Amino acid sequence: MADAHVKNPPPAIDGNALVSMCLSRAGIDRMFGVVGIPVTSLANRAQALGVRFIAFHNEQSAGYAASAYGYLTARPGVLLTVSGPGCVHGLAGLSNSAANAWPMILISGSSDQSLTGRGDFQELDQIAAVKPFSKFSAKATDITEIPKSVFSVVDWAVAGRPGGTYLDLPTDVLHQTVDESEAERLIAEALKSRDKALIEKPRIDNSKIKKAVELLRSAQRPLIVFGKGAAYAKSDNELTKLVESTGIPFLPTPMGKGLISDKHELAATAARSLAIGKCDVALIVGARLNWLLHFGEPPKWSKDVKFIIVDVCEEELELRKPFLGILGDATKVVGMIHKEIKDDPFCLGKTHPWVEAVRNKGKDNVAKMEVQLSKVVVPFNFLTPMKIIRDAILGVGSPAPVVVSEGANTMDVGRSVLVQTEPRTRLDAGTWGTMGVGLGYCIAAAVASPDRLVVAVEGDSGFGFSAMEVETLVRYQLPVVVIVFNNGGVYGGDRRNPDEITGPYKDDPAPTSFVPGAAYHVLIEAFGGKGYLAGTPDELKSALAESFSARKPAVINVTIDPYAGAESGRLQHKN
Repeated sequence: MADAHVKNPPPAIDGNALVSMCLSRAGIDRMFGVVGIPVTSLANRAQALGVRFIAFHNEQSAGYAASAYGYLTARPGVLLTVSGPGCVHGLAGLSNSAANAWPMILISGSSDQSLTGRGDFQELDQIAAVKPFSKFSAKATDITEIPKSVFSVVDWAVAGRPGGTYLDLPTDVLHQTVDESEAERLIAEALKSRDKALIEKPRIDNSKIKKAVELLRSAQRPLIVFGKGAAYAKSDNELTKLVESTGIPFLPTPMGKGLISDKHELAATAARSLAIGKCDVALIVGARLNWLLHFGEPPKWSKDVKFIIVDVCEEELELRKPFLGILGDATKVVGMIHKEIKDDPFCLGKTHPWVEAVRNKGKDNVAKMEVQLSKVVVPFNFLTPMKIIRDAILGVGSPAPVVVSEGANTMDVGRSVLVQTEPRTRLDAGTWGTMGVGLGYCIAAAVASPDRLVVAVEGDSGFGFSAMEVETLVRYQLPVVVIVFNNGGVYGGDRRNPDEITGPYKDDPAPTSFVPGAAYHVLIEAFGGKGYLAGTPDELKSALAESFSARKPAVINVTIDPYAGAESGRLQHKN
């Protein structure tokens, strides 16, 4: 008979549990992914420790969710995948994070190390596969390496310019065990040895702050441009103070919209061409002079414009070679600029010729747009339903809904029509122009901001990339309303020239065509969600009112004339 006084040995901690413990200690509270061999236990262990796991149907959508979650929360979004093809599918989200500079961690299980090169189940050199898209990669080759590996990928994801990192977890390592005291010792040791240089922010050169103020003070036509980097840094309060104290007009990039309300009197969005074409000094905060800003080059910009670029990435400043580059966190830099100006204030004032020119051009363009929006066109063009959607979103009040937008015509028209009044309430295809982000972004936004309604405005092509994730919306009962602009295809219906309709497959549908009148709203009903079909203003208004009030998963299928709309003017030359 066993001695009753002998205590049971402490429970063994396996690799799955140790990874979960480390993620929790690192402040990770959400994880997205698709489970299977060898990571199912990891997801279960993490959830038991308070890390909410959102299970998807496809790793690509889960990856887009992880990337957007990183942007919205400024904490790394985590994607968990199986080995081999799961990791490869996860590259969509990792590459999207790299392009957009959002913090994300891809964690993939991998095959048994003792079987490397022998054709093990889903075997792949995953470290090599992620290399083009990862700032930093770690492979835990033994359970004792797990804590250091976890904390390293977390720290690297947010260091400097944020981006994607990768953690590789071999099957055999996940099955190894240590006792509880050894697990705690390994965690404590890894925490103590974290690289402080990764966590610390760069020191801001005060002399450059003074020079920036001198340039803004002496400018005749200054402009402040900010992007999603400033949104990520939560620079909204500092930017508002700077704009309102100086009277300088501002221009947000698409995902910078809402940092200062689109309705603000100094907003230059509706006078974009004038603002960037005539400004003589441009303060660029958390935005890159890439294709979205015409590379900062003539003819869109004046050849004499002086750029002041604020960025956390020294390589970005070296690449753009601005008149003045300031390395540092956007919020701190803008705050320092504002403080320097407060000591010797200046303000352009409402009657300043530059302010008047931007304001008047904006009013003129808005008035022209409103004339077009006031026309009720049925069958719907893009403008008629977009105005109805805009008014419904504005009618929600505060907290404002998060708007997710993707598609060709749908996203392009939405940028001009939809209004953002609060920060970080717009998610779209972003720097990389990624299609298929819609449902992943919706789920990330709903998880990150549970107090907000999420409204997706998508083309039918964009919706098709991730449509199955409507089941995920219903499963977690997320307050997401997906509005599909259904025009029967990519850009619309069959737009081929007669000389293109030849050959042995001339009777096939056009490469841009989908099934006409597809019943997308029925898809969500299969899982218990609510579907609506809207082809008239009254039908759309009713569907929006009911779904917004219910705050339950819904799809509104909006029938659009298949020959309405055209490719974005910014991209026509590429097609």
